[in-house]
Amino acid sequence: MFGKRIFMFVALVLGLTLSAPQAQAKQDILFGGASIVGVYYQVALQISSIMNNNMGDKYNYIGRPTGGSVFNINALERGAFDFGVAQSDRNWQAYNGAAEWEGRPIKSLRSLFSMHPETVMLVARKDTGIENVEDIKGKRVNIGNPGSGQRGNAMDVLRIYGIDPNNDFRAEGLQHHEAARALVDRNIDAFFYTIGNPSAAIEEPATSVDIRMVHINAPGIKEMVEEKPYYIMTTIPAGTYRGVDEDIETYAVTATVVSDEKVDEQVVYDMVKTVFENLDTLRASHASFRNLNVEEMLQGLSAPLHPGAERYYKEQGWM
Repeated sequence: MFGKRIFMFVALVLGLTLSAPQAQAKQDILFGGASIVGVYYQVALQISSIMNNNMGDKYNYIGRPTGGSVFNINALERGAFDFGVAQSDRNWQAYNGAAEWEGRPIKSLRSLFSMHPETVMLVARKDTGIENVEDIKGKRVNIGNPGSGQRGNAMDVLRIYGIDPNNDFRAEGLQHHEAARALVDRNIDAFFYTIGNPSAAIEEPATSVDIRMVHINAPGIKEMVEEKPYYIMTTIPAGTYRGVDEDIETYAVTATVVSDEKVDEQVVYDMVKTVFENLDTLRASHASFRNLNVEEMLQGLSAPLHPGAERYYKEQGWM
């Protein structure tokens, strides 16, 4: 009798186990940002937080620091990431086979939406005597780490101003957070940086040393902006950073959230829909996001839309 009861109990447990609905495993989603002190990393972190708070039963979003735009675009093509942040100019170059992608276009690159405008800046210690771009000759200047969008922007500026990074100054290839520390420690005299404002990578050194922000507005810069659809001229308002008491004219690109055509349409749809339904939360999460609006977020997309994003925008009547 006892053996029969044990058999019946085991059969009952097995039956319940087999008939019970199985919990669906969450899908891990990797989101590439950039340097840990940069705004790109905040894009990855804050969107990941919004997704985990609203769709945490279905997805597990993980925001990762990376080497920047070029790194993210290449990682998306390899399938290492699901989403990434990249400059609008880098997206155009990758999709059209220019710059680092010369002869090897990434036609699978897809746009989702734009975030904040990113200004191209040259920040120097005041005691170096650097007042104009040309003054960096003979100095130690960080042009950005290989694989970053800011390095490409720095090279464009140097080309237009006729400055040779191999002979006219000592070029460094530091990441954003390393450059800020190096400026304070007097290991460099200035650094190029492409970032949304305000940025901790500039606020922090500005509290330790007197800084000067340099205008990047030569006629050649303005001609380049007119020729390239992914650039705009812009102004960094006086007072954005300590010690910078005048408006600084420069040019800007747009930070864009991108993916690859291989990423499932529903995954992209869910992310885009959730972000736009929680836009107030995203605006409040970082100073660079406070002015986000739907109209501008659908501009500056220099690679084709992913079908998942396009489906949501058509549902909303936005396209």
